[in-house]
Amino acid sequence: MPSPYRAIFAAPGAKGFSAAGLLGRMPLSMVGIGILTMITELGRSYGLAGALTATIALSAAVVGPQVSRLVDQYGQRRVLRPATLIAVTAVTGLLLAAANGWPDWMLFAFAVAAGCVPSVGSMVRARWTAIFRDTPQLHTAYSFESIVDELCFIVGPPLAATLSAGWFPEAGPLVAVVCLVAGVWWLTALRATEPEAHPRHAQSDTSSALRAPGLQVLVATFVATGAVFGSVDVATLAFAAEQGSKSTGGLLLALYAAGSCLAGIVFGVLHFKGRAEPRWLLGICAMAVSMIPLLLAGNLALLAVALFVSGLAIAPTMITTMALIEAHVPHAKLTEGMTWISTGLAVGIALGSSVTGWVVDSAGARTGYVVSLAAGTAAAAVGFAGYRRLKRPAQGEEPATDGDGDSREGRRGDRVA
Repeated sequence: MPSPYRAIFAAPGAKGFSAAGLLGRMPLSMVGIGILTMITELGRSYGLAGALTATIALSAAVVGPQVSRLVDQYGQRRVLRPATLIAVTAVTGLLLAAANGWPDWMLFAFAVAAGCVPSVGSMVRARWTAIFRDTPQLHTAYSFESIVDELCFIVGPPLAATLSAGWFPEAGPLVAVVCLVAGVWWLTALRATEPEAHPRHAQSDTSSALRAPGLQVLVATFVATGAVFGSVDVATLAFAAEQGSKSTGGLLLALYAAGSCLAGIVFGVLHFKGRAEPRWLLGICAMAVSMIPLLLAGNLALLAVALFVSGLAIAPTMITTMALIEAHVPHAKLTEGMTWISTGLAVGIALGSSVTGWVVDSAGARTGYVVSLAAGTAAAAVGFAGYRRLKRPAQGEEPATDGDGDSREGRRGDRVA
């Protein structure tokens, strides 16, 4: 039986834009840890480093959806290249400012401008959607992209930290910038698979994709989910340091991502019946419950097992989320809709990291996982509260029905999630 992953790459151009997307999204996992390592290697404080990375994340959360909205209107090539040049110029200025001891306000000014970095993962998923919309292959394509995301977070952070600590302080962010430029230019050169643009004058509805009721629920839930990720990162690094093995923290987080990667591989070859919404809610609840073993782990070995197991819930939930976006957001706003999920995660990660850092300083590393559990519980609560809104059709579209009475959105969810 042919592999479903092999089948999706039979589509013309799929290998090229997927490879370009892998290269272009490496900065997603490299910039934060690279800047953190760079600032501390230059003898500056962890507080400054954390504030800079949070500033970039929050700036990207604000600017990213607007960049993607322009992409939906004018196309990837016309928007991504200028946006990338702005982001690269800003990061380069940040590196120069840090290396030459310029005032802190200049560091933060460059960090704000660096938020213009495009959501390359959303651009790649939009291409898969254009090729496989309303087919079973779209589920496999989304699964593959979640696997790629996890691979980036397995490889990217230790690579950035090693470059900055072992070569020169600016090396990690610099390599990330090179990957971004190369990936975006390669991706935008592949015009044959670029999704069709939807100029504003041709749209009957020019409002934001965030007005879709289902997307509002997904974004709100993923703010809490992002807080889970941010808190787990900080608490895990702190726990490893308390156990006298600070260098093990990166390996533990890699196991967390590895669990998600493995689950994504398996999830991609499965085919489900029924609506996608219940599976999404089950995934959110599973992520919340999986935080409990982290609180109970008393040593690094037990924590490693607990992190791997808790990671198993991540990729399936993310894959199903992307399927729901495709079902509940109008096609002309798909890229913007996907980027709003990244925005929710970025905001949540910044909040979760900040709160957990304060809790760890006050009560110890293991207590930091209380924040993880609280954030997971909040995500589940929002999911339950907004569940009925996920059953509404995309804004401006009516749920077409077929002979057996199932809505088009429901059947689409059956095929892709």
